[in-house]
Amino acid sequence: MTTTPTPPAVSVASWVPVAAVATTLVLWASAFVAIRHLGEDFSPGSLALGRLLVASALLAFLALRGGVPRPTGRQWVSIVTIGVLWFGVYMVALNEGERHVDAGTAAMLIQVSPVVVALLAASFLGERFTPQLAVGLALAFGGVAVIASSGPGDGQSTDLLGVGLCLLSAVVYAVSLVVQKPLVARMRAAQVTWLACSVGAVVCLPFAGALVSDLRAAPASSVGWLVYLGAGPTAVAFATFAFALQRIDASRLAVTTYLVPPITVVLSLVLLGEVPAPLAYVGGALALVGVAVTRAGGRRPTAGATPTAPLPDDRATTPSPGSAAG
Repeated sequence: MTTTPTPPAVSVASWVPVAAVATTLVLWASAFVAIRHLGEDFSPGSLALGRLLVASALLAFLALRGGVPRPTGRQWVSIVTIGVLWFGVYMVALNEGERHVDAGTAAMLIQVSPVVVALLAASFLGERFTPQLAVGLALAFGGVAVIASSGPGDGQSTDLLGVGLCLLSAVVYAVSLVVQKPLVARMRAAQVTWLACSVGAVVCLPFAGALVSDLRAAPASSVGWLVYLGAGPTAVAFATFAFALQRIDASRLAVTTYLVPPITVVLSLVLLGEVPAPLAYVGGALALVGVAVTRAGGRRPTAGATPTAPLPDDRATTPSPGSAAG
């Protein structure tokens, strides 16, 4: 397996990491809006395949800087699992889900994924299941129940199918992060992301015919939005998040991802003229409070667990469980 020597520290102005964080948040939020916008021109499968092909091509430049990755057999199993779930099931389910719910509601539902990560970590990674985690779980999924029961907002209906598909996306995203945690301790995160993204593209190849047909019929502006989805929220946002995480404390950076849903709501209003149902705001706020409760003070490792030290290269730059990438 090829490794990369630790790069020398580069001094940057204090505003640069802040700008990187802002770029990441806006790009991730815009993904929900772009997916909603493209729902009329691309089927869920063709949209996922097109986005993954663009992202895989661009991420290759980032991943191959340190040489060609050579995962072991066991690592390949994890990479394929992440590719199928995160880059395959997640994207197709989210694309279909946003045909039924508005972009802001989808962003709020995906944001419950950190709670699922905490639950899975307690179940499979030996992390302690605390009363604090139980309260956070109850609050977060209470918020989801409120969102599911909310009525229409600005003519856009919130239905159970859309809520269910967005929750499915959140769950497979959470599972992927748990699978990815031990993997990025031994491989560069850029390489893991690129390989998993490429696996996802292969999984979505059955939608190639639909993608070709949709590209022929879609207006040039929609094709541009498709390319943007792969380049901006996937490739560029990954790089800016990695840059920021190297210079900002991880726990502080994770909290900023709570801004993704409100940014999505604003972008959706400006670009699509859509807003979530009024009751959905209450549910979204309740879900975010639940997420905050589970993260407050961090999770303590079980007895005998070895704390994870910061890694010298981009192995430590995978999106945190607080991320709400679209």
